[in-house]
Amino acid sequence: MAITRYEPWGLLTQLQRELERVRDDVSGDGSSATAEWAPAVDIKEASDKFVLQADLPGVKPEDIDVSMENGVLTIKGEKRTEAKTEQEGYKRVERTYGSFYRRFSLPDTANPDAITAGTKNGVLEIVIPKRESVQPKKINVTIAE
Repeated sequence: MAITRYEPWGLLTQLQRELERVRDDVSGDGSSATAEWAPAVDIKEASDKFVLQADLPGVKPEDIDVSMENGVLTIKGEKRTEAKTEQEGYKRVERTYGSFYRRFSLPDTANPDAITAGTKNGVLEIVIPKRESVQPKKINVTIAE
């Protein structure tokens, strides 16, 4: 009889990975198969726009691809960084490589023709204006005579 180490969380972790794989297979977005990491994203809604901010430290703007098709906003790209340390007696080189891929379904209120994107300090900001027809309109109330 072999002695095995009891790892109670190992089965739970395995179950979670399997459920994520099944979910991705059912949704058909393929993100788990094509992405090595997923950047953290914040989405805010204002009265006239949606603002999406993605943390992409170390990713060059030319390595980011933002596209919009059939109401789905796609952000994908690749991260390539290299850090070198040379001191007396040793040399250390760390390389980080990985692709990312995120997709977001946009509501019908979004105006796909006016989307803008820019980066600053490792944060990608995408501004998605709302269609003018769906923006709130202030109606003044008057006193009837």
